Amino acid sequence: MVRRIVAGGGLTDPAWRAAFAEVPRHLFVLGYPPDDETPQWAGGDLRGRLRGLSGAYADRPIATHVIGGELVSSSSQPSLMALMCEALRVADGHRVLEIGAGTGYNAALLAHRLGPGAVTTVDLDAEITDAARAHLAAYGTPAARSVAVVTGDGALGVPDRAPYDRIMATCELPLIPAAWLEQCRPGALLLAPFATGLVLLTVHGPGHAEGRFLHTPAFFVPLRGAAGGGAHGGIGEELFGRGRHPDRSRFGMTVADGRQWVWLDDPDGPDVWDVTSAAR
Repeated sequence: MVRRIVAGGGLTDPAWRAAFAEVPRHLFVLGYPPDDETPQWAGGDLRGRLRGLSGAYADRPIATHVIGGELVSSSSQPSLMALMCEALRVADGHRVLEIGAGTGYNAALLAHRLGPGAVTTVDLDAEITDAARAHLAAYGTPAARSVAVVTGDGALGVPDRAPYDRIMATCELPLIPAAWLEQCRPGALLLAPFATGLVLLTVHGPGHAEGRFLHTPAFFVPLRGAAGGGAHGGIGEELFGRGRHPDRSRFGMTVADGRQWVWLDDPDGPDVWDVTSAAR
């Protein structure tokens, strides 16, 4: 898996390469059936076990929790996880909040990179957080066991563990929650899926952040909870779809003065999209 990601241009940072090489993804994703199949590796069949291990290290997402026919949680494609981890530009001593606990695998990667006591992950569903907590305990390193797994509304952040130097969301947003900016140190980075892309914002203070989109498209399950719903897939199609403006990195986003908008090239230029009103 790591060799494939490196061959595709990812994991250029040796510390992240070591994390992906050493954290065993299969401990976090085995037991979830791929492609709606029954997980054969849960029994004694050797062929099924080998197939399960192979699937755990394939470069594809794995659906993990479906409620009422709706996918609410998954383990993301490893190459996309690698891109997001490196884009976050973490450093020793940083404290990270992850929105969307998933299987706990991403939190384990962050904890491997940053060490004990650095990572908090939150999810709305107790079934998801219970599983993530169990997976981290099964992995069993001091850093993994130290991850704070919180059951709660991710849009509210986790104020008891703030302030944060980095926030990574693994769910599609309708807007950037105000609580996240309030819980960040000035200069913190916030990486979140938005409008079928990934936006990396620098937090300048409560209510003020600005940054640009990464070059890659990205599709995640929507944020749930009080601030959930209304993810901006429609704006994503308007901005990036059908060959329009294929260079996503030309686009940025600003949060200021109670307003949020996406822009092309210049936050004060003529090409802007007010996403605050669109989300209401």
